[in-house]
Amino acid sequence: MVIQIHDIMLICLHHLLFDSARRAPHSPAIQYKDAVISYAELMEQVQQQARALQAVHLQRRQRVAVYLPKQPETVSSLLAVSLAGGVFVPVNPVLKAQQLAHILADCNVRILISSKSRLQSLAAILSDCPDLQTVVLVDGDQPAYLLGDIRVLGWAAYLAMAGDRLFPTPAIDSDMTAILYTSGSTGKPKGVVLSHRNLIAGAESVAEYLQISANDRLLAVLPFSFDYGLNQLTTALLTGACCVLMDYLLPRDVIVALEKYRITGLAAVPALWAQLAGLPWPPAIAGHLRYLTNSGGKMPGAVLQSLRGKVPDSRIFLMYGLTEAFRSTYLSPEQLDKRPDSIGKAIPNAEIMVVRADGSLCAPYEPGELVHRGSLVSLGYWNDPDKTAQRFRPVPARISGLPIPEIAVWSGDTVVMDEEGYLYFVGRQDDMIKTSGYRLSPSEIEDVVYASGLVREAVAIGVDHQGLGQAVVLAVCVDSGADFDPQRLLESCRRVLPNYMLPARIELLADLPRNPNGKIDRKLLAQQFANLFSA
Repeated sequence: MVIQIHDIMLICLHHLLFDSARRAPHSPAIQYKDAVISYAELMEQVQQQARALQAVHLQRRQRVAVYLPKQPETVSSLLAVSLAGGVFVPVNPVLKAQQLAHILADCNVRILISSKSRLQSLAAILSDCPDLQTVVLVDGDQPAYLLGDIRVLGWAAYLAMAGDRLFPTPAIDSDMTAILYTSGSTGKPKGVVLSHRNLIAGAESVAEYLQISANDRLLAVLPFSFDYGLNQLTTALLTGACCVLMDYLLPRDVIVALEKYRITGLAAVPALWAQLAGLPWPPAIAGHLRYLTNSGGKMPGAVLQSLRGKVPDSRIFLMYGLTEAFRSTYLSPEQLDKRPDSIGKAIPNAEIMVVRADGSLCAPYEPGELVHRGSLVSLGYWNDPDKTAQRFRPVPARISGLPIPEIAVWSGDTVVMDEEGYLYFVGRQDDMIKTSGYRLSPSEIEDVVYASGLVREAVAIGVDHQGLGQAVVLAVCVDSGADFDPQRLLESCRRVLPNYMLPARIELLADLPRNPNGKIDRKLLAQQFANLFSA
């Protein structure tokens, strides 16, 4: 796929930056705290870093890990790797040394871009990364030195190595440009390989239905190691918008940033939305916050209504996606009242099918697996042909006469589709609760719990039970200082749910465990309560 805008063909990721810099060189590209970097300034930084990468012998398709919080050097490094012909691997800054070591070794990272404080915690694991040759410290001012066999460069020394000429590397849109590691709660994370085409098509699709323009200011609160977070940057670069970088400590920091930076678009996951919905919002935010988006799980109805009350004129988009195909569906804000439980229809330039186990298409309202085809389908899992073969399989409805089958992503998620083509999430195949002969979606129970208004967050899981197969265990968090009565919550559920859906136990927790992308870690909770009903 070659996208042509303003006479510049967008083949590679860095072309998004170059095109916006040509059209509006002095427009703000990145804001970090009070510092603003224009598109022309960012392009100059990216070009210098790309020359420095080539000076430290980065070869085409070699991997460069960026282990930093969201800051200007993070953005310029990702784009510089693309320009220099490498493959960038954004690492969530909350990961610890052993988790980083797995990523560095798994995809044979050659160069690591990080900071002095982080390097101190990594000394013990660097010997486990035999392909690592160079570490660049963005806050380092010391001359180059050796750490074992690894060369360590301070930022100034690194940039000083940049030559006067950037040697072009041959690249086409189907070349890999990034590897994003999914955060698994069991087993090791898998590296999803993305091409330039994947990232550009994702930016194009999302920018189209969100109507993002150069006038927008997007608050990036999600990590760039999360495809949903990375898209805040890529859509801004595509459209010439400004991306405001933020790593928040407390949810109220996000509220402050919305007002301070006059943010027009905010993307978050359900856990963060639940926290934000419980806080007061300054009235001024409603005057400039144009849209909100949710992905990474279902937004509870009570949270949705609370947010709509705070910013009544903002458009709210409920979305569904998976790293292997980035984004699959969205629900138009005009459908919120009519279909508040729907994840919508396919995003532009994607086709979504609901498929039976035998590969045939499901009838309306028949549960089946969501299958995604189109230009957003990634290149598979790095160095893992077995898992790739499980998830990336031929499109169900093959066109007769095509000798080479098209590959789609089989999501592993159960959905249903109504007669009008709107999709409804039922649950992950491995999250479904099987109790008393029934198959339950956790969200069916969680929606009722949220509607009670008695908890801040809730997760329903299935735990092995000798008599029931699985029993429903409900883990909840409440507002600080709130008086919580489990029996009162159970009675509230009893008024709405049949007996087989009622929680057998309600566990009050100070916080729910989360994976590095901010999603609630259901598998970790299931492990925590695995022996709750043991004899």
